[in-house]
Amino acid sequence: MLDKLKTIADRYEALSSQLEDPATYGSPDLLRRLTREQKEIEPVVEAYRAYRRAEDDLASAQELLGDPELKEMAQEEMQAAKADMERLREELKLLLLPRDPNDSRSVVMEIRGGVGGEEAMLFASDLFRMYAMYVEGRGWKLEVVGRSETELGGLKEISFLVEGEGAWSRLKFESGTHRVQRVPVTESSGRIQTSAATVAVLPEAEEVEFSIDPGDLKIDTFRSSGAGGQHINKTESAIRITHLPTGVVVECQDERSQYKNKDKAMKILRSKLYEAEQARQNAAIAAQRRSQVGSGDRSERIRTYNFPQGRVTDHRLTGDVKNFSIDSVINGGLDPIIDALVTADQAARLAEAGE
Repeated sequence: MLDKLKTIADRYEALSSQLEDPATYGSPDLLRRLTREQKEIEPVVEAYRAYRRAEDDLASAQELLGDPELKEMAQEEMQAAKADMERLREELKLLLLPRDPNDSRSVVMEIRGGVGGEEAMLFASDLFRMYAMYVEGRGWKLEVVGRSETELGGLKEISFLVEGEGAWSRLKFESGTHRVQRVPVTESSGRIQTSAATVAVLPEAEEVEFSIDPGDLKIDTFRSSGAGGQHINKTESAIRITHLPTGVVVECQDERSQYKNKDKAMKILRSKLYEAEQARQNAAIAAQRRSQVGSGDRSERIRTYNFPQGRVTDHRLTGDVKNFSIDSVINGGLDPIIDALVTADQAARLAEAGE
């Protein structure tokens, strides 16, 4: 492990030298790529340097053991150095785990009402509000691409972009079926109903890495519509793009500008095709998927929001860490759940690496 860490530290120094070279600033793409790489390995290098300092402290303390007057102090310093080395060794094991190459990306999210009729659509709306509050709290940016609403304010479906550093690394755990148990506002007898909504999370694909042949696209324009099918404008600003080779269809009608709707629709389409391509590539190495928390399959029930009991249960977690306060979660307090999922993911990957 130390040899690998030394190689990474040397690479960090080489990147620093390149970034100090004025010639590097003549190429924005190169500058961006080098800066991103250095930022990604910086935590590893800092932990490695701290580990080497603890090694030096241990060696210095050992040299003092022969002096009777300094022996007690030396033993205390040795214990402290050993504790630091053990802590940093565990930290470095985590830092050296293979990174998800998409972790620094922004994401495309889709929420759809599932089983449960109008109540499922209202729950889908609650989920969107939850994510919007979470995104705002982290200082990210959210843009709605398209939505289909019901008369009661529910959401048949909604698509939106989340832009921000590390958005995928946090939100990727949200993909799956979310179940709610509560008394619906449409229920007069007070009976608890179980409904569901699905959440899909896709890494946003960059145009430079995934090109689409314009000849493979069929682009239609139509009028945007709101709840109940009422037209909200009289110009054909909404866009529907069909990728002919795959049959993937994307719509965007949230902007009044046809150009903006087309731009957003292309982002969604590119991300869907990118995900499909990744799925094909991953099929050959399906064993690696075991290292993830849950399969991420959209049909998998990942979480239950139980309003009568005031708790949210994430079914991918175990023990006391799987239940959370519903009042906090539904108002955007997702970090405790996501932190627990990240920890479980790391533990699973460490176990697999040990095997």
